[in-house]
Amino acid sequence: MQKITHLTIRKQKQEKKPITMITAYDVLMAKNVDEAGIDMILVGDSLGNVVMGYDSTLPVTLDDMIHHTACVVRGTKHALVVGDLPFMSYQESPLQALRSAGRMMKEARCDAVKFEGGQHVCDAVYKITQSGIPVVGHLGLTPQSVHQLGGFRVQGKDEKTARTLLDDALALEAAGAFAIVLECVPTTVATTITNALTTAATIGIGAGNGCDGQVLVCTDLLGMTTGFRPSFVKPYADLHHVITTAVQAYIHDVTERTFPDDEHSFT
Repeated sequence: MQKITHLTIRKQKQEKKPITMITAYDVLMAKNVDEAGIDMILVGDSLGNVVMGYDSTLPVTLDDMIHHTACVVRGTKHALVVGDLPFMSYQESPLQALRSAGRMMKEARCDAVKFEGGQHVCDAVYKITQSGIPVVGHLGLTPQSVHQLGGFRVQGKDEKTARTLLDDALALEAAGAFAIVLECVPTTVATTITNALTTAATIGIGAGNGCDGQVLVCTDLLGMTTGFRPSFVKPYADLHHVITTAVQAYIHDVTERTFPDDEHSFT
């Protein structure tokens, strides 16, 4: 299996071959999803919620992202690894964005960077891509702007906001982005955007089946999370049950002194 690059992703769009993406935050998960044959691994700032226990992505720092992205890179051989630029690591200026992207590439050694925003970040996208760093955009529900958006809700439901999303996507493509995540966008809007783009692939999450690819958070896909689950999430396993059952069995064996037995001891 050859190493996947941004050129591979562009080719998959042209050939209408669906693109698969999943998040990972550590070397063990990276090895597992890479061996499964995933196309892209996103080290998302969602690690703030999933790994670090925050109630949003806003507290995540660039150093946090570099640390976890480097872990994932060390566990990956074939998939394209995308490192997320966190809140306030690129919004100040295109130069700040370039420096943050440069740190991510040099220190974490990932294959591309991702950050949120439409036309207002296109100067940064252009500056970064012209410096030789592949970029993934992110439109729709952008978690770093959750307060401005008024909460976690579907974006682009009316004609005006749908048109803005389309214009943003076209601008990101023109600036050099090779892929764009579309999050919580109506299916018809996401499909229209996908068909309008000629080189940039769309990766949907809660955006229907008309995108060029799909992405899910690994812990959602594997059924590791409890409590609220977004309606667009389809769990493919119930690892929460598997893990708790295994740990309960371990607790039982230790308290009953049946572990370790002779097979698992040295003589």
